[in-house]
Amino acid sequence: MEQSLKGKTALVTGGSRGIGAQICRTLAAKGALVAVHYSSSMTEADRVVQEITAAGGRAFAVGGDLTRTADIAPMFDQVDAGILAATGGAGLDILVNNAGRGGGGPLSDTTEADFDAVFGLNVKGLFFVTQAASPRLRENGRVVNISSLVARGAQAPRVVYAASKWAVNGLTISFAQEFAPRRITVNAVAPGAVATDLIASAMQNPEFEKMVLRGTAFGRVGQPQDIADVVGFLCSPEAGWVTGQVIEATGGSRL
Repeated sequence: MEQSLKGKTALVTGGSRGIGAQICRTLAAKGALVAVHYSSSMTEADRVVQEITAAGGRAFAVGGDLTRTADIAPMFDQVDAGILAATGGAGLDILVNNAGRGGGGPLSDTTEADFDAVFGLNVKGLFFVTQAASPRLRENGRVVNISSLVARGAQAPRVVYAASKWAVNGLTISFAQEFAPRRITVNAVAPGAVATDLIASAMQNPEFEKMVLRGTAFGRVGQPQDIADVVGFLCSPEAGWVTGQVIEATGGSRL
């Protein structure tokens, strides 16, 4: 893979599993030094780091509960220390806000705790991670937020999750304006159904699987690499004229 990110530093939140882990592997394969963030499982993050280093890349793990704003500064202390140890310098070139969670259901079934948990990570956590990253981001940097196809059209069965991803799209556009004077691009990638543990149990239902497959132009479920490739492009020098966009990576869902 072309080393288009050689010399760059990156932080991927929620990088220990699923789409986030594949984003970490892809950015590292392109030459970036990657901070692999985890919330609860250091073991999973260390496994991703080991896979990256075994393939000749560079990575290190950092931890923190991003729903707790008090954990964000210590997490960035770990990022700063890891970058200093690996490069002898400071500064961040790429932030991928991938950490997120589902939860909640239709209006009648959603509790206050459900609402707070979803918005606490998907919106509040993303906001304050970006705020903390801002003074560290160098000119011509990249911010990529992971949104979702659910932020297009009505989503009554998962209203709070969908609302949180609408919020991510709104933050993306405003952040793009905020960071534009520093030539930092800000975009969102909105996946459709992707084969991760987030939908693994639902995919055991034959009717749900058929619905997903019928709903995509390519007739298959997405893979983490499908999303990581789009993120990799947005982080590359070739994407320097793309900002404030929500890019759907869905295999042609809902055409």
